[in-house]
Amino acid sequence: MKRFLLSTCTKSSLFIRLVHSLWILLLGGHVAFANTVALYTPYPEIAVPPGESIDYSIDVINNSGSIRDVSILLSGMPEGWDYSLKSGGWTVTKVSVLPGEKKTLALKVDVPHKVEKGTYRFQVIATGLYTLPITVNVSETGTFKTEFTSNQPNIEGHSSALFSYNAKLKNMTSEPQLYALSTDAPRGWNVVFKANGKQVSSVSIEANQTQDVSIEVTPPKKTAAGNYKVPVRAITANTAANLDLEAVIKGSYEMEFTTPTGMLSTSVTAGKSKRLEMVVRNNGSSTINGLKLDRKVPMDWDVTYEPAEIATLEPGQSAQVFATIQASKKAIAGDYMATLEATNPEVTEKAAFRVSVKTPVVWGWLGVMLILGVFGGVFQLFSKYGRR
Repeated sequence: MKRFLLSTCTKSSLFIRLVHSLWILLLGGHVAFANTVALYTPYPEIAVPPGESIDYSIDVINNSGSIRDVSILLSGMPEGWDYSLKSGGWTVTKVSVLPGEKKTLALKVDVPHKVEKGTYRFQVIATGLYTLPITVNVSETGTFKTEFTSNQPNIEGHSSALFSYNAKLKNMTSEPQLYALSTDAPRGWNVVFKANGKQVSSVSIEANQTQDVSIEVTPPKKTAAGNYKVPVRAITANTAANLDLEAVIKGSYEMEFTTPTGMLSTSVTAGKSKRLEMVVRNNGSSTINGLKLDRKVPMDWDVTYEPAEIATLEPGQSAQVFATIQASKKAIAGDYMATLEATNPEVTEKAAFRVSVKTPVVWGWLGVMLILGVFGGVFQLFSKYGRR
């Protein structure tokens, strides 16, 4: 009985030892198998600012005596971070490495601009063989923002005015940015961007710097009174900012000052006057107030108006005016220019008349009589002395 129990114990011990040896052999074989491939980079931990692109060189090392096909993947990449893994210019997910050699991979990691300061970790994994931990310390909190502002985004004027706005464009990212400037102004409106005194369509701004931008807006003529939005924007491949400008149009000032027929010529006798019918039309979109009538005429001439002033002229309305041109008594026969004006601080319109001056009829008869007298005198002299 004792011999049987001893034999049973011995067999059990041998079995346990055999299982233990197999376990060690299997575990040791796995460890040895795993260590046949290694991953290496010289910079497993670095510090960078937001927006930086990091270029890693990753070596896949085959320490075994046979060719190894190694699948490569990345794990734990922070959200919003972009990366690419290439070899020989190609994106790869698996490489084949000869015994005792290595294959170099290019890993590019793009740290976003908008990121919190802190420590970020991820792993490069040779599937089932090796894990390479990598740490990136972001040195500061980054933003991915641009500001486009103006202290005076609202300007008032009439439609023939130039609306000039001063704006500031601030690059709040950690990299230089080239901003394209554009607008969605209403149709027919002209918008010009200027920087450093020159007309531009884009501006380059260093990180955390500000550029002054002037914006000149010209509305179409005869634009109706009202408030008009002029949206402008600055855009890069990474960021953008909008600025809403406003032009308050009081209306356009456009006037016509002419005769009912449009003919701007007349005649007058020297020393006499000529009464002309004139029409003042408001062709703009704003009311014309306090319209005064004036003139520019030759010396010793004069022009009087009935009425002498138009208090109010609404858009689309016309007013009748009579202008009396008084020619100088000393005017000789010929053509003269008389300019009639209708004006106020917002608008001025002129009517340039060609005035043909004629001498009085009495002077004509006096001339005829003088000529006849001269002929009569000559005839008498001829009659008196001609017979001798």
